Amino acid sequence: MIVILGLVVFLLIIGIVIYNSLIGKRNQVTNAFSAIDVMLKKRFDLIPNLVEVVKQYMNYEQETLTKIVELRAKAVSGTLSDQEKAVVDAQLSASVKGLMVNVENYPDLKANSNFNNLQAAWTESEEQIAAARRTYNAVVTDYNNAIMMFPGNMFAGMLGYTKIEVLATPEEERKNISAKELFNS
Repeated sequence: MIVILGLVVFLLIIGIVIYNSLIGKRNQVTNAFSAIDVMLKKRFDLIPNLVEVVKQYMNYEQETLTKIVELRAKAVSGTLSDQEKAVVDAQLSASVKGLMVNVENYPDLKANSNFNNLQAAWTESEEQIAAARRTYNAVVTDYNNAIMMFPGNMFAGMLGYTKIEVLATPEEERKNISAKELFNS
């Protein structure tokens, strides 16, 4: 009788440890995505300033600047799911990268200290977003491993935990960048 009671207590303790571990890992995923949100908010706050400074110096295609402003507004609207935020973020990154490449044609703009400060802040923001994405993917991988491996998979199934996709780089951003094309444009 004592052996059976000891076995039940042992299994109960193991169950509690696994349950708490799964809850902790799920919360880490939420926290990591929130960190990305914070970094994106910082980036979104920089965009209007960057666009205004660029407008002052460039007779650049209004279409690109309008697209950047629209994507920023969509991103901060608060109506997007996590997946939709990731898609808008990728579109916004591509648009601003294109803008930065075209800045090379405007020597007065490159010499402007406000623009240089904004560009430095933008670069720092992009580096922080990249680091937050790496952290998110690591936490998601840890969570996915926990819910897919035995014995966590038994509890995860009962609790309705499902696999979460890692953030992936869009195909267009995986392509090799040609320095020759950048300098010839």
